[in-house]
Amino acid sequence: MKTQQEYEEILRPLLSKKRLHHSICVADAAVRLAKRWGADENKAYTAGMLHDIMKDTPPEKQLKYMQEFGIILSDIQKKTPKVWHQMCGAGYLEHRLHLNDPEILDAVRYHTTGRAGMSLLEKVIFTADYISDDRDYDGVEELREAAFCSLEEAMLIGLSFTVEDLASQKLPIAADTFMAYNECTLQRNGSKK
Repeated sequence: MKTQQEYEEILRPLLSKKRLHHSICVADAAVRLAKRWGADENKAYTAGMLHDIMKDTPPEKQLKYMQEFGIILSDIQKKTPKVWHQMCGAGYLEHRLHLNDPEILDAVRYHTTGRAGMSLLEKVIFTADYISDDRDYDGVEELREAAFCSLEEAMLIGLSFTVEDLASQKLPIAADTFMAYNECTLQRNGSKK
């Protein structure tokens, strides 16, 4: 595992100071969640630091990278550039930084949309991105509390927020997000029987 300073050297040319600070905060939150839920802390730190590696890259450059990496976008994905950075980021880590750990790549690949069948590490990074110390939106404290009581409940809160927010703006919602939301609700409702 690299040190924070080594990760910062990789990220500094690619991210704004604010986004770099966010990445550090997500890595810290990911380690705390990994300790709580038994995920690999080193992988959580790495994925947390690198999850937004392509976030500040202009969309046209992200498209070029994705073409280079062989990433084919669905029709909905083409219309949702806000999620491109997760796919492009995973491709960049694999093809440019030669990171080949599938767990870390998937955690980066699905940290925004989520998906059905997420691994523990994917859930940790997805949730850490919502609860990092730099976040201050309405409801973040409730979500932080939930994340240490039930990772699935925290994910359901986060996914509900995302679905409601996108629907209120009449924006497309990624199929992976619906699948993750449905899986969380079914698990929750199944555990209440």
